[in-house]
Amino acid sequence: MSTVELISPLTDEERYEIEAEIAHLPDRESAAIDALMIVQKHRGWISDESLRAIARFLDMSAATLDGIATFYNLIHRQPVGRNVVMVCDSVSCYVMGADSFAVKVQDQLGIKFGETTPDDCFTLLPIVCLGACDRAPTMLINEDLFGPVKEDELTEIFSRYS
Repeated sequence: MSTVELISPLTDEERYEIEAEIAHLPDRESAAIDALMIVQKHRGWISDESLRAIARFLDMSAATLDGIATFYNLIHRQPVGRNVVMVCDSVSCYVMGADSFAVKVQDQLGIKFGETTPDDCFTLLPIVCLGACDRAPTMLINEDLFGPVKEDELTEIFSRYS
């Protein structure tokens, strides 16, 4: 079996969306983050096979692309649940009670940071900053920002995603 056969190919839709981003950029490699986000949108995460397929499509090394993928907190290199919950642990959120807030979120979901609920509904991750310091403490569920969040709001918030 050749190496090409081992690499999970990009779908036509993924290639089309990546090409649309490349059209606005000076070179193919400049679309690396966009390509990672596009494939993640379709597949939920970036497997090693997906990463190699993207790298080949962008004419760059898999090692370089992996360096980019592992640098960005919003690129998932391991499988995640249907909903990714990111709790901010930056200085502003910390001062506004992020530690106790994080414990409440973990208790509510029944998992620790880096874990996924048994039903694959939620994955809980810390994140350095969500850029919403004026709303601390904050959390991001998929693309939805919440903050400031009170403990008694958690059940209702999480029920929207169950």
